[in-house]
Amino acid sequence: MRKFNAILTAAIMVLFLVHAVAGGFQLAGWLAGGSVIPQTAAWAMTVLVGIHTLLGIKLTANTLKAIRSSGASYYKQNRLFWLRRISGLAVMLFLIVHVVIFEGKGEGSSYRLSLFEGVQLASQILLVVSLALHILSNLKPAMLSFGIKSCKELGLDLLVVLSVLLLLMGAAFVVYYLRWNVF
Repeated sequence: MRKFNAILTAAIMVLFLVHAVAGGFQLAGWLAGGSVIPQTAAWAMTVLVGIHTLLGIKLTANTLKAIRSSGASYYKQNRLFWLRRISGLAVMLFLIVHVVIFEGKGEGSSYRLSLFEGVQLASQILLVVSLALHILSNLKPAMLSFGIKSCKELGLDLLVVLSVLLLLMGAAFVVYYLRWNVF
């Protein structure tokens, strides 16, 4: 189950990168609002994220059963485990907000929401932050599940690429906010 979840995670990451780059270009006004690239990646990713979430719930339930049967939770030793679960929950909550804000709002050659003010911007920045936290805290176990034992150099390269992309995603939301509210 963990290997399947790792493969699922890799597929989600590829779709996420396609959606993030194409969506960022769309929000910045460099890609037509009616483009199917971000939407297709988003819907495929939604299905995979749903499966990933169900697997995460199952694995967490198994862990909670083991904790209950052993009578010892070892909270301090398992903080990273809980960080991964809580950050995943945060991603899911902000992802739902993201879908509510952006779904079906493209009109012709532009992407114009009926409302994109400070609260919407804050929710999208929090989505980017929670994604960064979830991805970065799960990068090493994901690499290990693919048999990459020495993840120092490759892991650092992945962190740099992901950091730049997440920064650009956040910037795209800010640019869209400024275009919406200032210009």
